[in-house]
Amino acid sequence: MAVETITETTQYLTFKLEDELFALDIGKVREVLDFTSITKVPQTPDYMRGVINLRGSVVPVVDLRLKFGMAMAEQTVNTCVIIVEVELEGERVVMGAMADAVQEVMDLEPDQIEPPPRIGTKLNTDFIKGMGKHNEQFIIILDIDKVFTTGELAMVQELEGAAA
Repeated sequence: MAVETITETTQYLTFKLEDELFALDIGKVREVLDFTSITKVPQTPDYMRGVINLRGSVVPVVDLRLKFGMAMAEQTVNTCVIIVEVELEGERVVMGAMADAVQEVMDLEPDQIEPPPRIGTKLNTDFIKGMGKHNEQFIIILDIDKVFTTGELAMVQELEGAAA
């Protein structure tokens, strides 16, 4: 869904990674958890932190900082896991996304959102739905369905199957 298709006020969950503010459509967010112990799964990329037990279900957890090429951070009292639903070939996949801190749920009007920046042809910015503006601060609005490639999500499903 590109910015042109954002025609109504939408609620977003905002969160921090390093000094940047990001947002997810609240409709994709199931819940926010305090950071808990994560079981590392061998032979997975660094950004795949492992799996957690969420009320009896195996949920893979991805470190968004590492996924976006940022440095790994020490976990703090604010570190959390945002449980999201991602669409994979018409199927819903539940995942955890590690963030430095959750900020707030906010409404953004269509006129507060601009198209994602064009950064040349080499960089893939399809996962950026738009750039929100709130109190003179930019908010990078993510399209969580496009943050991960089909191959990465297939690996997530394999992780769930192997850990179950």
